Amino acid sequence: MGTTRLMLGLAGVILSASVAQAVVIETVTVGNTGNGNATLSTSGGGVSVGAVNYQYQIGKYEVTGEQYTGFLNAVARTGDTYGLYNASFMPAFSGILRTTVGADYSYSVVASYADRPVNLVSWGSAARFANWMHNGQPDTGAQVAGTTETGSYNLNGATTAVALMAVTRDTAATWVLPNEAEWIKAGYHQNNGNTADYYAYATSSNSLPGQADNIPGFTTSTPTTDPGNTAHYSYFGSSGPRLTEVGEFENSESPYGTFDQNGNVVEWTEGSNGAGTMRSALGGAYNDSATPLGLNQQIFDPTSAGIDFGFRLVLIPEPSAMALLLAGSAMVLGRRKPQVD
Repeated sequence: MGTTRLMLGLAGVILSASVAQAVVIETVTVGNTGNGNATLSTSGGGVSVGAVNYQYQIGKYEVTGEQYTGFLNAVARTGDTYGLYNASFMPAFSGILRTTVGADYSYSVVASYADRPVNLVSWGSAARFANWMHNGQPDTGAQVAGTTETGSYNLNGATTAVALMAVTRDTAATWVLPNEAEWIKAGYHQNNGNTADYYAYATSSNSLPGQADNIPGFTTSTPTTDPGNTAHYSYFGSSGPRLTEVGEFENSESPYGTFDQNGNVVEWTEGSNGAGTMRSALGGAYNDSATPLGLNQQIFDPTSAGIDFGFRLVLIPEPSAMALLLAGSAMVLGRRKPQVD
């Protein structure tokens, strides 16, 4: 692949409690504060969303199997209180394996799945991953306050759909699931100031993305040389990984530099339907039947964890950090020499 990614370590090696490595999420910056809205298609019609009046960072890629495995080894080692691991399906569909070591669990990921998006993740599990990141990736083996249950979201044991729908972003949150505006802006806004200009697809294009894949047995009329405007959808193979590696189509990034917002897995957001009974998931998936979803909202029970459900995270700078960042940027700008193109 042409895209460089930060890895957790050697793929396929069991990450035990004693050798757990930090999860590094590469982000891109989304600026152009004060931009206008796009129109998001929903079951009730179109809604205006996409305007964000602050700068933030968003995961360049969807959270991967290796990153999620690191999370499991940190907080699901002495038990899996809130079902972060799906023992029935994750081995076959995510490549994540669980073994019993004495009274504890240990998790590993098959090498060929390590750099593909994790799937079979519910909204609650994704929010718990965000809490763990917010809390500094504590390695305690348990799902408790200070690891998965408090932080960016006060979950406090929430497992039912009703309880999960009541969860909101804390005002001091750092790592979070994107709200719909953050997700849409990162993928579709044309990155041209505070305009209301959006592309139809998150590949910096208004044309339907083509298909290309590196999965054995996949056939397509579209060249696999990744000429640009390519997404992973309409694939229904039954053997091997169904998902491409994150960033596989290195010439098909969004204007801000994100990948796969039109393919691989649909991504959980903080949004909900108008009735507030289901959570919103956005983006295309590998098993979209004909075309990748563009600006279309899908809604699901937040306890659902389908084979095409995944997520990416947003990093919101703390107020003090933002002030330092702006001050540092001003100093750098003040010292910058003229550039000759």
